[in-house]
Amino acid sequence: PVVKESPDQMSAAAQSRPYRLPFVIAASAAGTVIEWYDFYLYGVLAAFFSTQFFPPGNDVAALLASLATFGAGFAVRPFGAAFFGRLGDLTGRKFTFMLTILIMGSSTALVGVLPTYGQIGLVAPVILVVLRLAQGLALGGEYGGAAIYVAEHSRDEHRGRNTSWIQTTATMGLMLALLVIGVTRVNMTDAAFKDFGWRIPFLLSVILVVIALVIRVRLQETPLFSRLKASGKASTSPWRESFGNRDNLKLILIALFGATAAQAVVWYQGQFQALFFLGTVLGVKYTDTYLIVGAALVLGTPFFLVFGRLSDRIGRKPVIIAGFALAAVTYYPIYQLMTQFAHPVGQFDAALGKWAEAGKATVANPEILPLTALVWIQVVYVTMVYGPIAAFLVEFFPARIRYTSLSIPYHLGNGWFGGFLPLISASLLRSEEHTSELQSR
Repeated sequence: PVVKESPDQMSAAAQSRPYRLPFVIAASAAGTVIEWYDFYLYGVLAAFFSTQFFPPGNDVAALLASLATFGAGFAVRPFGAAFFGRLGDLTGRKFTFMLTILIMGSSTALVGVLPTYGQIGLVAPVILVVLRLAQGLALGGEYGGAAIYVAEHSRDEHRGRNTSWIQTTATMGLMLALLVIGVTRVNMTDAAFKDFGWRIPFLLSVILVVIALVIRVRLQETPLFSRLKASGKASTSPWRESFGNRDNLKLILIALFGATAAQAVVWYQGQFQALFFLGTVLGVKYTDTYLIVGAALVLGTPFFLVFGRLSDRIGRKPVIIAGFALAAVTYYPIYQLMTQFAHPVGQFDAALGKWAEAGKATVANPEILPLTALVWIQVVYVTMVYGPIAAFLVEFFPARIRYTSLSIPYHLGNGWFGGFLPLISASLLRSEEHTSELQSR
């Protein structure tokens, strides 16, 4: 049977760390921010990519194909978690997340030089999907390594606080993507951005990845994993121990359906879907959309640390469950208010999936402050459910198979339940329009 190490054992390992904890946190978080930046560049530009890499003539089909490609990266995240999780449990945490960031950076840079559909035809979306799959596989191994690395350097009483820094990285990566894309678009014409400017944020990731690799190469293996290796107690078959052991499989399923699936929906609804809803559905200008969501992210990010620290004092579950409950009760009125304060022009056209007039998308007249407040509330929900989740998952699984067992439910939840949220939402709108057509006949 799989036996967890006691909190005292984790604390003892943390006390023997060879260098200062702030460096451990900074080195782990810096690389993870860059990986999220790389991963979310596509998401921010998903609507734009529908005109670059997919056949013209049907805007809705192209948008759905673009969102499906975005979702493909999420679809393979559990497989990346299984592969790199096993590697991390066998060889160590450091080597694995050095490898994942290299794969992510290379894939992102290649998107920046990828010819468009107009240049090479159907080969373009095929290559784009392959690169997106590589990104998803890499991300499947990155998060678990970074979270575990920090947790295994932390004392029990500070684990929620310390790992909450890793939890900020997904939001900070999205924020960085919005900033770089926004600055690039503002400083060139729309035609120039459509022609070549969209490539700049992808190519910039090369520099960021080199910086992260230089920082991470200085890291050593975690004290706890080093002790497991030295004593011969490290797992030799992480998959078999994770899934072949009934007790541990039960923990994986509890973590998935009791925590990460709902957490993922809150994360993507409160940040990505809010961005998509404002800019694509309501017709808010991209400059205003980036300002609203960016400001909400900046104001909300410190709450990852607040709720991570709170989870050290009152427990992980009460904080996470409170976030779930608040989100479930308030999402519907929040999005009604977002529509009201955005002041979309015309009426909702289900065929286009957005507000339109005479069959053409319109530009909304948003009230910036109330919309920022409404998105900020959703970001706070994100921080409640996501801030403590790393510490919760680390403490839920034994160290010898922690990388594998933690990564699988995390990336199933975030990759499938959360990652397909934009595609499911857009498809439901299209389905509603189709149903309305049938009823009117």
